[in-house]
Amino acid sequence: MLRSLTPFALAAIVAAMPATADQAEILDPAIRAQAVALMESGLQDDVGLEFTESLTTEIGPRLAGSDAEWRARQWAMIKLKDLNFQQAYIEDFNIPFWQRVTETASVVGPNPQALVVTALGGSQATPKGGLEAEIVRFTSLADLQAAPMDSLAGKIAFIDERMVRSQDGSGYGAAVAKRGGCADAAAAIGAVACLIRSVGTDDHRMPHTGGMKRDGASGALPAAALSPPDADQLARLLERGPVTVNLDIQVKTSTSAASGNVIAEVEGNSRKDEIVLIGCHLDSWDLGTGAIDDAAGCGIVVAAANLIQQLPLKPKRTIRVVLYGSEEVGLFGGRAYATAHGDELDKHVLAAESDFGAGRIWRLESGVGEGALDYVAAMQSVVAPLGIIPADNNSRGGPDIMVLSASGVPVLAPGQDGTDYFDLHHTPDDTFDKIDPAAFRQNVAAYAALTYMAAQTDWDFRKAAAPESEDQ
Repeated sequence: MLRSLTPFALAAIVAAMPATADQAEILDPAIRAQAVALMESGLQDDVGLEFTESLTTEIGPRLAGSDAEWRARQWAMIKLKDLNFQQAYIEDFNIPFWQRVTETASVVGPNPQALVVTALGGSQATPKGGLEAEIVRFTSLADLQAAPMDSLAGKIAFIDERMVRSQDGSGYGAAVAKRGGCADAAAAIGAVACLIRSVGTDDHRMPHTGGMKRDGASGALPAAALSPPDADQLARLLERGPVTVNLDIQVKTSTSAASGNVIAEVEGNSRKDEIVLIGCHLDSWDLGTGAIDDAAGCGIVVAAANLIQQLPLKPKRTIRVVLYGSEEVGLFGGRAYATAHGDELDKHVLAAESDFGAGRIWRLESGVGEGALDYVAAMQSVVAPLGIIPADNNSRGGPDIMVLSASGVPVLAPGQDGTDYFDLHHTPDDTFDKIDPAAFRQNVAAYAALTYMAAQTDWDFRKAAAPESEDQ
């Protein structure tokens, strides 16, 4: 992978890699040349980093439905207008609200000591002063689900399952199941609370939070995540004999709180009713400042669209930037957008979302009609000098645009290197200093080029037929 590509090196590489005859027929040379120029600009861009730094510094954590998320929406509107986006507006919706108030855990008895935990989103509260119960360890959610009825009566379930580190984050799907399933499975067999080893790949004494339910609903029990070293400590104590833990979680809830999506547009010209959507999510969990999840994604897509809107001639199709609200607690922003724009989803020609940190993009996945694969391959050939390789056509897109994909909207998925993403994800350590500026700018360069190539073409990403022409 190219670790330090300068604009001049990029231009030289692209010049040395002329398009094949087939690619020249598929991708108009003028579109290709402009995409390369956008890549060069992206590698020098500071708008995205400044946007991300400002959001994480001036607003900080942005829990869905909180006053901070409201301030983030107002802040975003000011920033987008300062960048001269032609349209910037907020689409409001409401969500159920959950917020941690206090959370503590400690081993009581002959080996008394504090444990570092964080409540999971949707956790029930314990009685004031906490509850005390014996710990029962399970190696997986399936292990817990197979336990005999009433075998956990009055006890606390502890799922001690590690997450596998991977570049593409594929270990997350298996590991996160315990976060959503532990409380319900434990309650079904009589438990009074649930603890899990954090869903993460680090070994720091920082627990990872996260929601228990995709729809924002509360779990059946008080539930918390242990930091990895504390999970190890608890397992070692259990090897020595029975362990009792005091768990005290207090929460604040409401049936309805305000949230919203912030939307900006670069209006197209000859095909302005057709939309290329690039998105991120504006909210974050409350432990860190939400830098990699997902202020970085917002900075990337805003910067990419900003580079395109500065061109002398706007692209054919409209580029719509969506900063989704309330992703973390249930994908509410994605669903609200799909509902609000249901009558124009057939005009959404392509969608992409940046929500996997700020690591370098290393592959280009897609979820398009088979007839559009040649055009996607031509797009990939343009960004290949950035170290981006082709991938499969099985993507459903990022979290917020999955509902669009399910409705038939084609998606593009620039895949970031997530090798260390789950070291930081949903922890107090998710802060701006963790972002590598060079990797961030590589993302901006790729998103600017890919978005432009999608917006300037006549290609139909849904259907099998190629366009009749590529009139400029």
